Amino acid sequence: MKIGSIDLGEKPVFLAPMEDVTDPSFRYICKGFGADMMYTEFISSDGLIRDAAKTIAKMQVYDYERPIGIQLYGHIPDAIVDAAVRAEAAGPDLLDINFGCPVNKIARRGAGSGMMREPEKMVEITRRVVEAVKLPVTVKTRLGWDEESKIIVELAERLQDVGIAALTIHGRTRSQLYKGEADWTLIGEVKRNPRMHIPIIGNGDITTPQRAAECFERYGVDGIMIGRASFGHPWIFREVKHYLATGELLPPMSVADRVDLAKRHLAKSLEVKGEKVGILEMRRHLSCYFKGLENFKETRLKLVTLTSPEELFATLDYIKENWQ
Repeated sequence: MKIGSIDLGEKPVFLAPMEDVTDPSFRYICKGFGADMMYTEFISSDGLIRDAAKTIAKMQVYDYERPIGIQLYGHIPDAIVDAAVRAEAAGPDLLDINFGCPVNKIARRGAGSGMMREPEKMVEITRRVVEAVKLPVTVKTRLGWDEESKIIVELAERLQDVGIAALTIHGRTRSQLYKGEADWTLIGEVKRNPRMHIPIIGNGDITTPQRAAECFERYGVDGIMIGRASFGHPWIFREVKHYLATGELLPPMSVADRVDLAKRHLAKSLEVKGEKVGILEMRRHLSCYFKGLENFKETRLKLVTLTSPEELFATLDYIKENWQ
């Protein structure tokens, strides 16, 4: 599979962009487990053109992450085009436009999946971004706004016609948010459409290696994207790729290996974000690495309240010694 000149090989597995999750330290971990393509956290075009420091910081990419994309969202055409030009200058391998985020504070302003109610505007924004930059431009979107307006089959053609290099489709409508099951039938219909020639990446409810293989086989997609299932379980990329290659499941990761992973992740977060922010932003990850352990409540509380690296590393060593 290729996006422009980016060769991702057969059956690539993508890490979905997730706000407050896919920061550089998490991307570093997922890359180590075999994620073929990754994205920054999604970036507000309004924040970028206002030179908001936090927004600009999210565009930092590293050579070891490549190929990597910067994902933008917004609802004002001029602002998105301006932001795309600025994002291109940060040196990613591609730019992605988020027309899929269902969160109220974004969608109600007409950004993210709110754009599904304005397909003409969505297509026009995409055309203008494609014309404004030299990098490949991709789009991530949903099936439609609600059950009565699943427009993705026609919309996919129109987005392709204005020049996008690949399309990622989440198998839910905006109204569903993340509830219910993702419906992959329309993703498969887009892929089977004889007019479509760009890569189609499927997203939604890929939580196991078996489901990943099924999505490739049943719906014919060129790639799959994993989002929420990677949170607290970034080794899912290794599991999926091993299963696709061999048809066999890897054994579960041991507690000792999860401790080593958590320590590696924490060290990278401290390196990238500094002590205060690095610890605060790691808390959501640390406790999730140890889901399912018995009699873990008190230790989990330490992981989300301790403020010194030394104490956190000592607690992780304690976990390795006391849980098998």
